[in-house]
Amino acid sequence: MKRYVIVIIALGMLSWMNVSQNERIKWYTFEEAVELAANNPRKILIDIYTDWCGFCKRMEAETFKNPQVARYINRNYYPVKLNSETRDTIYFQGHKFVNEGEGRRSAHQLSIALLQGQMSYPSVVYLNENFELLTSVPGFMTPESIEPILRYFAEDHYLTLSWEDYKSGFKGSF
Repeated sequence: MKRYVIVIIALGMLSWMNVSQNERIKWYTFEEAVELAANNPRKILIDIYTDWCGFCKRMEAETFKNPQVARYINRNYYPVKLNSETRDTIYFQGHKFVNEGEGRRSAHQLSIALLQGQMSYPSVVYLNENFELLTSVPGFMTPESIEPILRYFAEDHYLTLSWEDYKSGFKGSF
């Protein structure tokens, strides 16, 4: 009987570790994230990417698929993947955002607004619970380089500390 209990506990631990190691980010559409945040306030993280961007694909594979990054984002943000070249119409705060470009590689109005015209891929945009832009961070980030930014905003350190002060004392765990 004792052996069965040990086996069950061991299997349970292995199962939990496997689920923990395979955690993936639950991505939402922009409209879904806004609706969720309106009902249950949480910050929104937006990964702005393009299909042709090599560093976007690398960041998806190396950073966003990291189990610790995924777990932290899922618990603290409503994450959105926004293809900057989408042809979808997106409604936000009474405005209609579209992609008016006629050629390949034209940017969507929402990505232009979120990035304030500084088009760089990948970029991660952070909105607060009131859908106000906190910042956008351009470029590829590793799990180690994105962690302080994720925590800085999710844990509201930005309300009391400058980024430089926060970063200088940051001890990572990813």
